[in-house]
Amino acid sequence: MNKHVGSNFEDFLKEEGIFEEAEALAIKKVIACMIEQEMISRSIPKTEMARKIGTSRSQLDRLLDPENTSITLATLVKSTAAIGKKMVITFEDDPQAVVA
Repeated sequence: MNKHVGSNFEDFLKEEGIFEEAEALAIKKVIACMIEQEMISRSIPKTEMARKIGTSRSQLDRLLDPENTSITLATLVKSTAAIGKKMVITFEDDPQAVVA
């Protein structure tokens, strides 16, 4: 019998011990896509964007790489400011969280 029958995908990821990693990757993919789309809509080339956030073109490529989750909060804040946006972070209750 399959132990995952009746469970949802989030439960499966938690049981496998990879939920937080998968969630971080999904969030990074969304952020990278949002920044890149704003750069396109505002016609900001990568070289100009790198200059605006005070970094190299290769560092910008890492920021825009949806697979790279090791981006600092400072880099994200600078990046959103460079595209005329403000980054807002919220915390939501997780009804499935076990709090000791």
